[in-house]
Amino acid sequence: MERTIIHLNIADFSVAVERLLDPGLRSKPLIIAEPSARAVVYDMSDEAYGEGVRKGMQLSMARHRCRNALVLPPRPEQYRKALGRCITHALHYTPLVERSSGNGHLYLDVTGTHRLFGPPPDIGWRLRNTLRRDLGFDPIWSVAPNKLVAKVASRLVKPCGEYIVGGGEEIPFLAPLPLVLLPGIAMVDLHRLQQVNIRKVHQAAALSVQELSVLCDHRARLLYQTLRGIDPTPVHPGTAPGAGCTLHHTFAPDTNQEALVRAALTTLVQQAGYGLRQQQLGCRRVAVSLLYTDGVEVIRQAVTNLPASDDPALEQLALTALYRSWHRRVRLRQIALACSKLQHPVQQLSLFAAIDPRQQKNQRLSEAFDAIHQRCGSGMIYRGRQQPTATAAQ
Repeated sequence: MERTIIHLNIADFSVAVERLLDPGLRSKPLIIAEPSARAVVYDMSDEAYGEGVRKGMQLSMARHRCRNALVLPPRPEQYRKALGRCITHALHYTPLVERSSGNGHLYLDVTGTHRLFGPPPDIGWRLRNTLRRDLGFDPIWSVAPNKLVAKVASRLVKPCGEYIVGGGEEIPFLAPLPLVLLPGIAMVDLHRLQQVNIRKVHQAAALSVQELSVLCDHRARLLYQTLRGIDPTPVHPGTAPGAGCTLHHTFAPDTNQEALVRAALTTLVQQAGYGLRQQQLGCRRVAVSLLYTDGVEVIRQAVTNLPASDDPALEQLALTALYRSWHRRVRLRQIALACSKLQHPVQQLSLFAAIDPRQQKNQRLSEAFDAIHQRCGSGMIYRGRQQPTATAAQ
């Protein structure tokens, strides 16, 4: 059966929640960022975007570009609650609801639900009206045969509207679009394609896998499928809103000293591990994001087969992702750690092999740290590689 995917996008979700909590902020230019001199932009309104403000931009530069903008600190807990209500409404139509990366993005697999709720466009309209009536949101939505095409379609109608792509229309739909609209294409691949004057999807789609491999190396096969709108990725029902963990640390001043970077990463790992263990969860994927002084952001990840929750295991994954992404000599402004693919830790018992004593020791050590933090606070004990002055914002 041909799949039908709905992509729901509440544009500038953090700003939309802030305006929902305070209607007086409507139509005013807003910047969501921590109130510190070295903070970076977390989110911004359309008015600030029109003045040149972008996510990840240093706050001082954002203030210079949009002088009349109101700066508000991020409130992740409020954003999680609002997204949770959106997911609750979406679950009325299908149990297959996936929370995508970035606030305000949801994928719904409504394949085969037409007998209950009518055609997929009717579900999109109904869900949009429900969110508008209940929460005051006006989401963008699109319908397509897969997640890739659905996301591209929603990008075409931002900041408001809807788009429907039927089955078999993926290639003609994508052909005239610029390559920058396709998700998942690495920036280095875009630069290499532009160097040979390839800027549109149909231009790149004319190349074979072998020809693409000359420019994009081992990513050629994935790029070949992306250019044709091929995406077999299923919609994975997400965990409870907020179950994921994202932490940031801003350096002051910018630095490229390995000791400082690793110390900050260790602090983020300890905070992430503590949060996971409190929820009795482990993660199978750790991503590290590096924001350089010149504004370039690089994200790499490391995965494991079994969910990890103790600090040493998480730190090993984080270091793997760090050194996969850290190949420039430019100083770093910010480092971020994200844990995903969360699930309850499991252990395969064996009749013969003994449990790794080192793993048991690390688990007990992490639990001891947690007990001290709960009783005395998070600033009373640190690991040897941890920087006591490092601060992180979730």
